[in-house]
Amino acid sequence: MSDTSILNHLFDKQIVCPVCNSHFKAKTVKSKSPRVISKDSDFFIRYSVVNPYFYDVLICNSCGYAAMRSDFEKLKSHKKELVLSNVTPKWKPREYPHILDEKLAIERYKLALLNAMLIDLPNSTKGMISLKIAWLNRLLDNNIQETLFLKQALEGFNTAYMTEIFPIYGLQRDSLMYLLGELNRRLGNNQDALQWYSKTIVNTNSSYKIKEMARVGKDLIKTANT
Repeated sequence: MSDTSILNHLFDKQIVCPVCNSHFKAKTVKSKSPRVISKDSDFFIRYSVVNPYFYDVLICNSCGYAAMRSDFEKLKSHKKELVLSNVTPKWKPREYPHILDEKLAIERYKLALLNAMLIDLPNSTKGMISLKIAWLNRLLDNNIQETLFLKQALEGFNTAYMTEIFPIYGLQRDSLMYLLGELNRRLGNNQDALQWYSKTIVNTNSSYKIKEMARVGKDLIKTANT
């Protein structure tokens, strides 16, 4: 697709940084533009036309604050102070093209992940950012980096499951139980995966769809072991 065609699916959104109150514009995907091609078993959505994941991270070039769109404005006061003390002194402004690709999106997600670590955001936030970095590496067929960030996602979500309030990034308890099973399966931790799949299936609050996905995961492990 040509650059002009891609730009037709984007618009400039005015953003106000919650840390330093700077105003900036961010390329944003029009709501009707993405076309879903398929969905992977760990909830990764594959798109045609334009990929919303590429434009999911907002970055303030003034203070260096970076976060996913869903989190950008939700920063608490004491976290804002941490950005100014831990992020801003190290920040070097950078410019990005209007049209982003996998590699640039990964760089931006890594900036969001660094922010999350430096200002001690919840484990679920670190887990979700890591998961999205893994997904983008999947698009690049970079198995080593995908595995690395799947491990980080698993670590974050494991802790979040025990300590945070649901829903977590739109995931109810049954969906996160299933995701923990799926991440373990993809990382070769089959026993842990089977335990999480089983918890999902026997949970009376699990949806039929999630139970079926867990059964598919269990079958994949059994098939691989025969």
